[in-house]
Amino acid sequence: MNWNKKGLIFIPDGSIEWSQSHAQVPVVDHMDETTWRIYYATRDANSRSHISFIEVEAGKPEQIKFINDRPLLSLGRLGTFDEDGVMPSSIITVNNRKLLYYIGWSQRKNVPYQNTIGLAISDDGGNTFQKYSEGPIIGVNHLDPFFTGTIFVFKDGDLFKGYYLSCVEWKLVNSKPESTYVLKYATSKDGINWDRDNIVAIPFKDENEGGLVSASVIKLNGKYLMWFGYRNYFDFRTNPANSYRIGFAESVDGINWIRKDQQSGIDISETGWDSEMISYPYVTEFKGEFYLFYNGNQFGKTGFGYATLKP
Repeated sequence: MNWNKKGLIFIPDGSIEWSQSHAQVPVVDHMDETTWRIYYATRDANSRSHISFIEVEAGKPEQIKFINDRPLLSLGRLGTFDEDGVMPSSIITVNNRKLLYYIGWSQRKNVPYQNTIGLAISDDGGNTFQKYSEGPIIGVNHLDPFFTGTIFVFKDGDLFKGYYLSCVEWKLVNSKPESTYVLKYATSKDGINWDRDNIVAIPFKDENEGGLVSASVIKLNGKYLMWFGYRNYFDFRTNPANSYRIGFAESVDGINWIRKDQQSGIDISETGWDSEMISYPYVTEFKGEFYLFYNGNQFGKTGFGYATLKP
């Protein structure tokens, strides 16, 4: 498969106080047959992430119809898991109720941060969202002792399936701690209470790899297809050779995956906004065509764009 890059869609202009830079981790919700809403994380002057969104024409996401001007969720109270930032990760609509899974940030002392997964719910079609709880729904425990991060959720029959980031180690790289993480699999009957059995969906492919992030899964012709971001554990912030790329894997049961990164169908560009890294993929289907939304350079500082594929 080969994705056809369509270009950059959106980047904040810095005119909003709480949205000075970044449009990171795009998450797409089909509002109706004419409109898609794309949630993203944006940063204020103190690098705290907030959730915002734009609305675009369905099938033509470069046609922006609306730009949101207020944070979707407030930051958590002092001491809570999301007091220092919130980022969208996945959204699903069940019985007219929208479940928005998000990442909560909190600062730490010996390592820079800890992430966990929260949930916000909308009962009015996405006009407003209320946090389900002040604590995470997928936090640290004996199976995930460091932190949890991005999650992709979809309903497969009567079961909710989730593919989430789990930190497995903090490594000291040039005397600075860098987190390393794999993608794990969890299930739920209601989308809120999750069963975790320490099942690793995508492990590291070699000793240099250090970050697997933002799984995005579709089911096509009886197979599960996953796109995700991957990077090395060292020198990935400024060296394009070690920075994020988009990988690919296939599965017949959604649990056991065969990694086929060479078939992801997309790579960095020679120049421009996505010439150094590409990551945080989000795949969606519309009228027989697939759309891949993703970030480029500097972890979303250059905004997000998209590519298309006709299977």
